[in-house]
Amino acid sequence: MIELEAEASDAGKRLDHFLQDKLREYSRSRLQDWIKQGKVRVAGLNGVKASLELRGGEHIEVEPVAMTPLKAEPEALPVDILYEDGDLVAINKPSGLVVHAGAGHHDGTLVNRLVHRFGTLSNVGGDLRPGIVHRLDRETSGVILVAKTDAAHRSLAAQFSGRTTEKTYLALVQGALAQETGRITAPIARDPVRRTRMTTRNPAGRTALTDYRVLRRWPKHTYLEVRIGTGRTHQIRVHMASIGHPVYGDKLYGAPAPAAGFDRFFLHAWRIGFALPLSGERVVVEAPLPLELEQVLAGKLS
Repeated sequence: MIELEAEASDAGKRLDHFLQDKLREYSRSRLQDWIKQGKVRVAGLNGVKASLELRGGEHIEVEPVAMTPLKAEPEALPVDILYEDGDLVAINKPSGLVVHAGAGHHDGTLVNRLVHRFGTLSNVGGDLRPGIVHRLDRETSGVILVAKTDAAHRSLAAQFSGRTTEKTYLALVQGALAQETGRITAPIARDPVRRTRMTTRNPAGRTALTDYRVLRRWPKHTYLEVRIGTGRTHQIRVHMASIGHPVYGDKLYGAPAPAAGFDRFFLHAWRIGFALPLSGERVVVEAPLPLELEQVLAGKLS
C-alpha cells in the first residue's frame, strides 16, 4: 500500500494529476486504471474518479496491482483501405477510432481490426502496436500508414524521422487569420499542469514546424490546408491555439463548443506522400473529407 498526503498547495488539483506528480515511476495509464479499478481511496472513500478535485489535506491510499500486458486482439470490424501492396496498407481512419489499446480503450481499436483483416503485420512496434508506424488522435480522421513487414516498418519510420514524408491536413479554425499563409515554429512540450494537453510555453520543448495556407474564409472561421514538418503530439491543435486560432470543436485547446450534434474537432489527415520501401517510387495517398466535415463547411458558419 502506498500512502500519500495532499498538501494545502494541492488544493484544486485533479486526483490523477496529483498521482502523476507523486508517483512518477508509474505511467499515467497505469494510475488511471488503478483509479477505475477502485484501487485508490481518498479520505477512506472508494469509487473516486480521476477528475476529483482535491481540497488539500486528504489522506490518499493507493493499492498497486500488476497490469495485464496489453496486446492486439483480432476483431471482425470494418477497415477502409485507401492503398495496399505487399509491404504496407494505407487506412482511412474515421474520427472516434482509437489506433491501439491503452488506458480505458481495449476493444474496437484500429489495430484489432487490422490484425483480424491481415493476420500478420510488422513486429517492430511490439504486441500492442503491430504495424503502427505513426498515429492520429482519436478524434482526427484521415489517412494512416500501416506496415505489413518489419523491413517496410523500418523504411517508413526512417522517412518519418528524416522528415521526408509529406503530411497534409485540412483544418477549420476559430477566427480570421490575418495572413494567407504562415509558419509556426514554437517548440512543444507536455503541459505540466494539465497533463492531457501540450503547450508551446516551455522553451525547452521539442522542435516543431507547422505551415498553413488559407483555403476559404468566413467572418468567424478560417478553413486551412496545413502541412507539418514534424510529428509532435497534438501538433496542429496546440500550434493553432498558440496563435489564437484553436481548431473548431477542440475544447481541450480553448475552442467554444461546436454546433449541436458535432462531437469531434475539425482536423482531417487529408494526404500523405512517401516512398515505397522496396522500389523508392513516390506515392501520394488521399483520404476524402468525411461527410460530417463536409456538412460543417456547407452549413452557415458565421
